[in-house]
Amino acid sequence: MVFSNLTFVCLFLPIVLAAYFTAPQAARNLVLVAASVVFYVWGGRIAIVLIAVSVSANFALGQAIARAEPVRRHRLIGWSVAGNLLVLIVFKYTNFIIDNINSVLDTFWSVRIPDPEMPLPLGISFFTFHIISYLVDVYRGVAQAQRSAVAFTLYIINFPQLIAGPIIRYRPIAPQLGERVVSFDDIDTGVARFAAGLAKKLLIANPIGAVGDHLFATAPSDLPIWAVWLAVVCFSLQIYFDFSGYSDMAIGMARMFGFRFPENFNYPYSATSIKDFWRRWHMTLSAWFRDYVYVPLGGSRAGTWTTTRNLWIVFLLCGAWHGASWNFVVWGAWHGLFLSIERLRVIERTLLSAPRLLQNAYVLLTVMVGWVFFRSPTLELALDMLSRMFGLQAGAATMLPVSSHVAPPTMLLIALAALFSFPIWPQLREFARKIVVTSGEQVAYDITRAVFIGAITVLCLATMTIDQNNPFIYFRF
Repeated sequence: MVFSNLTFVCLFLPIVLAAYFTAPQAARNLVLVAASVVFYVWGGRIAIVLIAVSVSANFALGQAIARAEPVRRHRLIGWSVAGNLLVLIVFKYTNFIIDNINSVLDTFWSVRIPDPEMPLPLGISFFTFHIISYLVDVYRGVAQAQRSAVAFTLYIINFPQLIAGPIIRYRPIAPQLGERVVSFDDIDTGVARFAAGLAKKLLIANPIGAVGDHLFATAPSDLPIWAVWLAVVCFSLQIYFDFSGYSDMAIGMARMFGFRFPENFNYPYSATSIKDFWRRWHMTLSAWFRDYVYVPLGGSRAGTWTTTRNLWIVFLLCGAWHGASWNFVVWGAWHGLFLSIERLRVIERTLLSAPRLLQNAYVLLTVMVGWVFFRSPTLELALDMLSRMFGLQAGAATMLPVSSHVAPPTMLLIALAALFSFPIWPQLREFARKIVVTSGEQVAYDITRAVFIGAITVLCLATMTIDQNNPFIYFRF
């Protein structure tokens, strides 16, 4: 089940909300756990067994780590984290590892290891990081071990963030697992945020993604240079509106149930450096790697070379976390490379002294080159696309005009999406707020806002009746 589905929006979510608010306060966590199990089983029946075993084992491990003496405590956290990572490696990377081993064996000995075709449980990368966050926070003593099995289960499988985040660290969310108060403002804000995310996904990401998919499905040799660039621009917009839309929906739903989830995006395409980009893109993942990998490795405290090494380790792992493919590893290395370069004083000074427009152009170009590796199915295709983007290979001499591949309304949508991927909307909202404060027309503003949200929701529902197959890009991670 996905959020952008009629069954979810019109049936599942209203039923869960009704059950949640009619249940006694003490039973509300149990209602959300039951709803989360149904949500997950809907799309991954076998994998729920893995989650059940993982939740049970790690609940017990958290209790054991909290009670253990220092030496045993250190040993327990090492084995606990290693065990959870091993589960992730087995289910997510076994096929990738065996395929690479077979490539070597085929070259030298014509022998192959049978491929077990391990299924990828939905959201395994996300709930593994949630579990590790809990265990490490308990080990560090910054959070108490959870005494309620229901509350711990809810932390791991809470359906708004179960499949694709945001990545929720245990320490800040722990108080909310015990007791939550939901106000009318929470419901109002949550519904508006959910509607905004639904619109991002259905009205922007999907139609733009269809153009990108069409162009990426065409051999690069059959595309002129403008079409290659258009494909990359479309994917850049698609992945931003798709993933930030999911995050908006998750944050909005969580707010309806009284949770305060952290923000996951802050207009990353307006960044002025790659470092700034990663402060704005998938912010919860960046923060997780910073606190649980980069800082324990030494962070930036041990000199330039050690800092560079730590950055490369983090971003190679970040790339691998996204998928079992060399494309993702190269994508992570690409970002690690530019983060390392930006730490050089001469580069840092040059970048800071450059006009903001030039800084932003540098970021967009670097990020879009990275997206080619992220989107292409193979390294060979990615390199072919890049060589044609920058004129190193000739593209198709002739091709049908743009209008034959992209309808004018879609081209307008692409232009508007590009514009609103920058912080235009907050400025418009602030402008409207100032008008309301000056004129005192709060009621008129509230009515206009409600009508706008209602119209967007109706349009999204109409879109879902035409096409209910709306998977989010990050579901495969």
